[in-house]
Amino acid sequence: MVETPSPAPAVGHVRELVEWLEAGCKAPADWRIGTEHEKFVFAAKHLHRAPYHGPAGIRAVLERLTAGGWERVEEAGQVVGLRQGRQSVTLEPGGQVELSGAPLSTLHETCEEINDHLYELRTIGDALGLLFVGIGSDPLTPVDEAPLMPKGRYGIMRRYMPTRGGLGLDMMMNTATVQVNLDFSDERDMVRKFRTALALQPILAAMLANSPFREGQRSGFLSWRSHAWSDTDPDRCGIPEFVFEPGMGFERWTEYALDVPMYFVYRDGRYIDVAGIPFRRFLEGRLDHLPGERPTLRDWEDHLTTIFTETRLKRFLEMRSADAGPWKRLCALPALWTGVLYDATALAEAEDLVREWGPEDRESLFVEAPRWGLSSEIGGRPLLAVAADLLEIARGGLKRRARRNAAGDDESGFLDVLATIIERGATPAEELLDMWRSRGRNGLAQLLAEEAY
Repeated sequence: MVETPSPAPAVGHVRELVEWLEAGCKAPADWRIGTEHEKFVFAAKHLHRAPYHGPAGIRAVLERLTAGGWERVEEAGQVVGLRQGRQSVTLEPGGQVELSGAPLSTLHETCEEINDHLYELRTIGDALGLLFVGIGSDPLTPVDEAPLMPKGRYGIMRRYMPTRGGLGLDMMMNTATVQVNLDFSDERDMVRKFRTALALQPILAAMLANSPFREGQRSGFLSWRSHAWSDTDPDRCGIPEFVFEPGMGFERWTEYALDVPMYFVYRDGRYIDVAGIPFRRFLEGRLDHLPGERPTLRDWEDHLTTIFTETRLKRFLEMRSADAGPWKRLCALPALWTGVLYDATALAEAEDLVREWGPEDRESLFVEAPRWGLSSEIGGRPLLAVAADLLEIARGGLKRRARRNAAGDDESGFLDVLATIIERGATPAEELLDMWRSRGRNGLAQLLAEEAY
């Protein structure tokens, strides 16, 4: 006889939600590095985005990955993701394929994981005639021509997004990112890291800007992806200034998240559209769609994934501001954040770097960095100079970590690609623009093919 699993217990008090976040605290010896990265899937022959169905579609990619030991994740009979140990492959709204990597001890392991994943995709792409491309936004496809994925939550989001901002659908369907997930030891450590990372996020958006095109033309921004987030949904995006105020902690973040409108509630294999209703009403048992029912901790966890601030708190901190890019830059982003946030001296130096920035400075940089990249300014200093200082802080942190591979190399070498950007004084997006100008009419299609892994 197969036993029916007991339903998850309902949450009865705000304190339970706070405690769920607090449970993420870890001793420094247990801190890990998690890296997530998205890539677009194009047909190599005509450079159209791959649909979900068909012999060379997204589903076919996922099915082939299962031959490598990945376990299928299905929704309504359709495979929509994969799991393997603590890794997962998920589908973003426009068919972007994301690897959510395992929590790993060193950046050497992180780069091995990335390399293995991209090699696996490259092999499948060669067989199916597909290109997997790391770039911050699709430079060719209009939003209304992007492929749709069979995930119920995305249908809800597509309906709701246009009511909150002008570029929410762009963000969903036509952008790709890389992000880093890092741990904290206690509430004080979390707050220090959260504030520092949140202030620094626009610098990473500028340094790694890699999305200057939209629908076959210059977008006017070096990171169109970052700009799209500024006009997606003010209820859940941007730089929440309360993080910098006295009293910030797990409880303060919980109170904020309770008032962020939900998108959905997942019950019995389906997504219920509750878009626009604050989670707090659900906690109080006043959700008309589920009369008298209160949320579970799984509902809370789901809800936190729909908050899109530049740094996001769950049971770890997510740094979310970088455009997708080539392999070396996928390794560089976790290297920089690890160097800054996982070394006590580096964290203190980074705090000093941003200490004098006020709300107006932070908001101005959040708006300006996607357009002007390293030519922006903050606190009266060129952003290029600030980025150079940040890079040296990170390098020092990684050298002090002294995590070495079999060849005896520490992790600081993963920053070299960022050092090259600083030395040139130009973002990857500016290099793409220069190459595009030199190639004439077909230059953008050529660039897209060359950006493939």
